[in-house]
Amino acid sequence: MNKQVTLGITGATGIPIAFALLQQLLLHECIVHLVISTAGIITTKQETEITLSSNPNQTKKILCSELNLVNEERLFVYSNNDWFSPIASGSSVSDVMIVCPCSMASLGKIAGGIGDDLLIRATDVIMKERKNLILVPREAPLSALHLENMLKLAKLGVSILPPVPAFYNHPKTIDDIISTLVSRILDQADINNNLITRWGN
Repeated sequence: MNKQVTLGITGATGIPIAFALLQQLLLHECIVHLVISTAGIITTKQETEITLSSNPNQTKKILCSELNLVNEERLFVYSNNDWFSPIASGSSVSDVMIVCPCSMASLGKIAGGIGDDLLIRATDVIMKERKNLILVPREAPLSALHLENMLKLAKLGVSILPPVPAFYNHPKTIDDIISTLVSRILDQADINNNLITRWGN
């Protein structure tokens, strides 16, 4: 059975990582439920010059065209205020949810259980159903409040995976660095991949 993955994209920097992850999830034949916050749409324009729409159907068309996505029939895009989407309910929960990048505002809401939009509600569903939640938080430096929120979530079994680059594999390009980060995220989602050369090989 194909793995069901919810991918949330918030307004923190790191949209190229999220898009590379989306490509890989579809390449691995996952069924992807995508929700992007308003700030995520704004940051996408700033970091990639891709202009997304508040209309989820239009956003799907844009992403499929701009990112040359495969298996696009496995991609479902939702408005961030679509409370009738499947990811809003535990009766139709995904196997795993990834928030990449995860802003500190979003992380704070997740830690506080403040599900006032679809993206945060979906994380709440994943946690209450005891599924795998992976957060890719992006901020520097981190305040004590940020760290406390991360610790709170880690104690609940949430995977906290900051997008920290590795240099032991001698990356030559930004894409090499992104591939390493995406590989680590896929590992946490229990999705086998060969994006990188493994340590000791």
